[in-house]
Amino acid sequence: MVKIAILGYGTVGSGVFEVVRKNREVISRKLGDEVQVKYVLDIREFEDDPVKEVLVHDINQIITDPEIAIVCETMGGVKPAYDFTRRALECGKSVCTSNKELVEKYGPQLLKLAKEHQCSYLFEASVGGGIPIIRPLRTSLAQEEILSITGILNGTTNYILTKMGTEGLAFEDVLKRAQEKGYAEKNPDADVLGLDACRKIAILTSLAYGKNVDFSDITTEGITSITDKDFAYAKAMGATIKLFAQSVKKEDQYDAIVAPFLVKPDNPLYAVNGVFNAILVKCNMGGETMYYGKGAGKLATASAVVADVLDCARHIGKHLDVKWEDQKLEISSIDEVTRRFFVRVSSKDEDWVKSMFGAQELFTDVVPDEIGFITEEMTEAEYKKRAANAKNVLSMIRMD
Repeated sequence: MVKIAILGYGTVGSGVFEVVRKNREVISRKLGDEVQVKYVLDIREFEDDPVKEVLVHDINQIITDPEIAIVCETMGGVKPAYDFTRRALECGKSVCTSNKELVEKYGPQLLKLAKEHQCSYLFEASVGGGIPIIRPLRTSLAQEEILSITGILNGTTNYILTKMGTEGLAFEDVLKRAQEKGYAEKNPDADVLGLDACRKIAILTSLAYGKNVDFSDITTEGITSITDKDFAYAKAMGATIKLFAQSVKKEDQYDAIVAPFLVKPDNPLYAVNGVFNAILVKCNMGGETMYYGKGAGKLATASAVVADVLDCARHIGKHLDVKWEDQKLEISSIDEVTRRFFVRVSSKDEDWVKSMFGAQELFTDVVPDEIGFITEEMTEAEYKKRAANAKNVLSMIRMD
């Protein structure tokens, strides 16, 4: 029997408890052994919940128990999650987590600690919820050179943009609806400002290239400036708007960005709607593969945690290696990246627009008293220069 502990009985922690209990027979059959939750750590009491039978309030009870082989850290945040994770690994207990903030900040250090103590640190659930993506990067695509990763990595923003596009609603109205449905937090900044997606693409990029990406080096723009007018133009060009988290390898340079992009139907990510997430990985040999599913939610995320538990249970006393060194991966300046841009200006002078931005496609009848257009290819630095000289730019969205 494999005995585990769960740290935190919130949304994901309670989901892990439920998955292990309800799928007990399935897990036993596939693992060849039974998994039992011996402890659940939380500062609260749960009188009307079956968890009360295994509830504890002292981390030392878990850390010092030699029967505990695997710890599921579902607390979130950095403190005290980091200290608890470190202590568990130092005792040779494998740790499986859904905590993207902790993984992004301390991933290499915790992986090194796990290797030193012949246990594992796994974090499939930290990116994409129930979507298997970290394990494929670590195993199925290990033979590939990753050329790019492009993801819709936040269900809240994808839900908001989907509703804005299909129902013509304003950002504030859809955000309120998302909060009412539980898709958005009371303070939604981490989602709508792109910070959540940024941490996730930092983790994926670190795994793809084996070196550490600092998420603060990634240019990050959220969706708060997207309006119904932007979607009117998107509809006119047969496109939609998605918040992409993307990293690209070109020779020895690495680019990364989180920002809204105009996406056309020939991109598989065009059809990813609502709270669903997807990750498109382009490799030098196998081409493109896409991973799709629920990017968040209690049971989807908990299922990914339990998948890591089974992986650790099959390798007790051994280290499952994850290539992610502490050496920093340098992210190139966004100014050097070349692409096309969709721009709106408060002008009706088509000749001026063409001469100023090299506009190739113009949309003059979508919104009164302005022109929307797609620029010629140029660097981000060149676009910024032209936009500053124009002095009448209303908005810009990058073209996929």
